[in-house]
Amino acid sequence: MNFTKMHGCGNDYVYIDGGKELVPQEKKSELAIKVSDRHFGIGSDGLIFINPVDDPSVDFEMEMYNADGSRSEMCGNGIRCVAKYVYDHRLTDKKSLTIVSAGKKKFIDLTVNDNNLVERVKVDMGAPILSAPQVPVTVSNGYDNLPDAGLSNIPSDVCFRAPITAAGNDWEITCVSMGNPHAVVFLPDDMDLATFDIEKIGPEFENHSFFPNRTNTEFVKIDDKNNVHMRVWERGTGETLACGTGCCATTVACILNGLTDTKVNVHVLGGIVTCSWNGDGNSPVIMEGPGTTVFEGTIEI
Repeated sequence: MNFTKMHGCGNDYVYIDGGKELVPQEKKSELAIKVSDRHFGIGSDGLIFINPVDDPSVDFEMEMYNADGSRSEMCGNGIRCVAKYVYDHRLTDKKSLTIVSAGKKKFIDLTVNDNNLVERVKVDMGAPILSAPQVPVTVSNGYDNLPDAGLSNIPSDVCFRAPITAAGNDWEITCVSMGNPHAVVFLPDDMDLATFDIEKIGPEFENHSFFPNRTNTEFVKIDDKNNVHMRVWERGTGETLACGTGCCATTVACILNGLTDTKVNVHVLGGIVTCSWNGDGNSPVIMEGPGTTVFEGTIEI
């Protein structure tokens, strides 16, 4: 099987052209586990198939699997790399694309360099899902306590600064879905993000009873009105160097909490992803960042 290894700010996946490599559906989860293994496989945070579609309103489908073989609905870094892949491999000559993942369409604009290769990708990630049952998270709290920061169309059942106990400590979560569930935690001033024990605490959030479908968790420190640092524990994978949907969810949570302006540079372990949101619950989050091809090869399956 031919494959391409790519990453978005260090969030790396193995990419397969689903129009050429015909893998039986029942084998895909097992294959994701195999190729993701960093000792015995290719090594990645998961596996993504780039599939042709029979829909004139859509250019390609992204079919995504986590490193543990579970399906995932969306990956912001992954979809940027999908867009780069299809253009760089000349599967399309369009610089504005529509890519669907788990039934949700994302609208994408490409920036191409002098060598006619994609350099940066901007994605309309759609409006954030803030209603707690739709995230899903089983608690909603604090709608009346939202800061007066020009917010509008925020549902009354938003999960805003809701208390949660995990790993023996009390925390507060602001929950957002960007097509997949996220719990954003703002760390206190006396807690160092660099030495934060995410390997211990991340799984406690992922598998907490508050989250029926498990959750991705972002641990955040605010630098200033336009910059934050974030580490992420991804559902089904563990800590990764970046998470595009996590950067979007972090930006939304920062704005809901009145901590940043509407455009935020999210500094993750693998680089910087820039996200913007105007504070209207019906308006999209716009994410921009790089996609990088690491290498191509073949693997026996």
